[in-house]
Amino acid sequence: MRDVILSFIAALRQAGLRVSLSESMDALQALAAVGVEKDLLREALAASLVKEEEDRPVFDEVFARFFAGPSRQRKGKHPQSSGGGEKQHIKGQGTSAQLQAPPPEQQRPGEPCISQPSQDSPAQDQQDSPKQQEKGNRDERERRQAPGLAQSPAPDAPSRSLRHRALLEKPFKEFDARDVEATKGLMAELARKLRGRLSRRFKRAKRGRLDFRRTFRASIAHGGIPIELSWRRRRPGKPDLVAFCDLSGSVAMVSDFLLALLAPAEDYLRKVHSFAYVDRLCAVSFENGYVVPHEELDLYARSDFGKVLQQFWVEGESLLTRNTIVLILGDARNNRRPPRPDVLARIHERVKALIWLNPEPRERWNTGDSVMALYTPVCDVVLPCGTLKELLNALGRAFPA
Repeated sequence: MRDVILSFIAALRQAGLRVSLSESMDALQALAAVGVEKDLLREALAASLVKEEEDRPVFDEVFARFFAGPSRQRKGKHPQSSGGGEKQHIKGQGTSAQLQAPPPEQQRPGEPCISQPSQDSPAQDQQDSPKQQEKGNRDERERRQAPGLAQSPAPDAPSRSLRHRALLEKPFKEFDARDVEATKGLMAELARKLRGRLSRRFKRAKRGRLDFRRTFRASIAHGGIPIELSWRRRRPGKPDLVAFCDLSGSVAMVSDFLLALLAPAEDYLRKVHSFAYVDRLCAVSFENGYVVPHEELDLYARSDFGKVLQQFWVEGESLLTRNTIVLILGDARNNRRPPRPDVLARIHERVKALIWLNPEPRERWNTGDSVMALYTPVCDVVLPCGTLKELLNALGRAFPA
């Protein structure tokens, strides 16, 4: 059984999962604790070997292929096999459980897993053929008729996960048209992750977190025993969001990604106001996968964020409250025009938090016409977002508890 689990771990590594030696030892200990019942074994191995939530579909796919087969066999029958070491029997409490090695590469997930007898056993082929073939044909028809099932074979699942992981790490400046198209399927998954973070962060609570300082101070009167617990005030409600997205040059693609992530998360924010800018401000929305401007915006104009700040202070000052988070995505390149950091400072004084996301590499900040150094002192935090992974992490930090 130890060899079977080690072979399964090798299959996970081939599928792209990173499994360390200590995790392999944890998996063997989990096996000893739960036994070989299939559902318990799957969950125990997943708890020991899966580190990230996005790796779970790959794990389930490899597990289904690796341990497929025994549930399809008739009771009391063990198909013969000419290859040594493909099947192992584990005795336990008077019963035996059978684990079968992975089926051939051609098998697809959800297809009937019928053990193929060797040519040396025609008697078994004649005995199993009628009912097994009828059951297999019925399962195949149900699989093909089921709505929403992927048509691609199982080997595509690990490769798709590897492609998504590569896209998460690939710098935006190296993206081409094919990468942008491939990212469309990934954005829905990333948006769900952001929604999950916000739902946990802004979930309703009857009371705030435990106040340790006040609790320990009160415990002095009881000999150091914390009998009376003190609680902090409950967090305020959902925050408002004002987002500024630069649509000039290469930054426009990152702004599209940002708005695509924010659109499904609006349920966990009280009010959301999204603006795009080049040399002037324009309200936008994200609809059916596209950024929709609410008025004309010249995408080929020369960037002038100082003018944008001045326009917002005049027209949108009423949107700024102590519960507002201002999120700016841009490269801070202003074509050597007045940057107006004083206006940004006035905005910062009126809001809960001011976060700047810069998609350029740090080594390019403050080079050429970049004025990032002038905006940084009046921001609560400035974060790089040169990859999809950095963009998602930056959004996670943009909404403080």
